[in-house]
Amino acid sequence: MSDVDQYETLQETKDLTMKFGGLTALDAVSFSIARGEILGLIGPNGAGKTTCFNAISGVFRPTSGSVIFDGAALGRIKRHQITNRGIARTFQNIRLWGEMTALENVVVGTDSRHKTSVPGAVFRTPRHRREEREAIERAVEVLRFVGIAHRGEEKAKNLSYGDQRRLEIARALATEPKLLCLDEPAAGFNPSEKAALIDLIQAIRDRGYTVLLIEHDMRLVMGVTDRIVVLEFGRKIAEGLPSEIREDPAVVAAYLGVPDDELA
Repeated sequence: MSDVDQYETLQETKDLTMKFGGLTALDAVSFSIARGEILGLIGPNGAGKTTCFNAISGVFRPTSGSVIFDGAALGRIKRHQITNRGIARTFQNIRLWGEMTALENVVVGTDSRHKTSVPGAVFRTPRHRREEREAIERAVEVLRFVGIAHRGEEKAKNLSYGDQRRLEIARALATEPKLLCLDEPAAGFNPSEKAALIDLIQAIRDRGYTVLLIEHDMRLVMGVTDRIVVLEFGRKIAEGLPSEIREDPAVVAAYLGVPDDELA
């Protein structure tokens, strides 16, 4: 783990329950994320990973239980307020503004940190012009960090699939989050792209960010995370270091039918 207060709790999920009609998608799930770590959230299809992810990142409001972030309950606040609190996420299905350039997509991400009022933006006050300039500088730096600065002036829709994934991560980083939630970031990647993604996620953590990762690729999860939480049928069945999770009988049973080398 990094040197960033690795034992200080940044986010705590307490007895999180999500019900949709008669279906219980999450059943009293509890775990915490330490500041500066990479936590993996895994489980078979239908385990409740995405539902949990959505509840933590403000897409869903839990039926019961709570999400404590940076010492305060998230409660019933709007999605943009969650971004302002310091939680950013990517999506399993890429969501970019295709007609905007890569740079413009990232500049939009910086807007959440702007202080200029609407009249200030309309009349282009010195403060607004300064924030615009700083937003572009920040966006260029983030694009450089994720490795696609040379594609900054291209429309997002024209980028390769892998670069679109990186752009979505860049846009999330532009909000300067305390917690970065990555939903299946390696989906559709080839082995070399996955190796590069591992390097990027580790570099993100080394910059002081905390990362929550949902990913089906077990080799990637085992190789990049500090701890792992395992869900099955909406319940937490295991939590621990990657080496502990790999040998946990409940996890092995949950993944019966998954090739052994995916857990190795």
